[in-house]
Amino acid sequence: MPALAIVHQNDAGPGVFAEECRGRGVQLDEWLLPDGGRPPVEPADYDAVMTFGGAMHPDQQDRYPWLGAERELLASLIDLGVPLMGVCLGSQLVADAAGSSSERADVPEIGWFDVQVTPAGADDPLLGPLAPGFTGFQWHSYRSPLPPQAVALAESPAALQAYRIGERCWGIQFHAEVTKADAIAWTERFEEDTTAVAIGLDPAALTAQIGERIGAWNELGRELCGRFLEFSVSAARE
Repeated sequence: MPALAIVHQNDAGPGVFAEECRGRGVQLDEWLLPDGGRPPVEPADYDAVMTFGGAMHPDQQDRYPWLGAERELLASLIDLGVPLMGVCLGSQLVADAAGSSSERADVPEIGWFDVQVTPAGADDPLLGPLAPGFTGFQWHSYRSPLPPQAVALAESPAALQAYRIGERCWGIQFHAEVTKADAIAWTERFEEDTTAVAIGLDPAALTAQIGERIGAWNELGRELCGRFLEFSVSAARE
């Protein structure tokens, strides 16, 4: 089964999702979209597509012109019914492609935050096993209102945390894919993020929390990705 990971920066890629793909024998192609070029296969021809995070924001098309092209691509994948999952920035772009309008959050979430699974989420094939809730790693200062025709699957006081569009498209705001190395790298460079600086992020405290919690969090992430891959295999057989 071929799958595509759309990557926006080198330290924000598929992480433990890539590990789960390898463990299942899934061929995962990584496409660093800002570098230009095309993936080995046309995106619509993959059995599954995942798009990940990045330090850029969805309303910064003036600085990152490729954001508009990615939104158009994601809209076409939704229309074609290609199994699709967006993570953090990827989730915001998927939501925008489906008619939402991502915005700066009133309260950013950087670190570990509680997430509640909605009643609809409890019945969802991806989010259901996480009900009634969990504590997840987050790093975002933007949020997405629920797209038209979408179903809210999880939420926190600050933001929509997961949604499903139709039967084959998901967005998750939390970083289920992040590795320990990447989470620590983001924390070490927190001063590059003006929002992290503004909220007074304590890098030593966050690094300690990552060390304590990342093992269980990575297991949750691999299992979530595994459910998405299983769904994608079933969809490809239809």
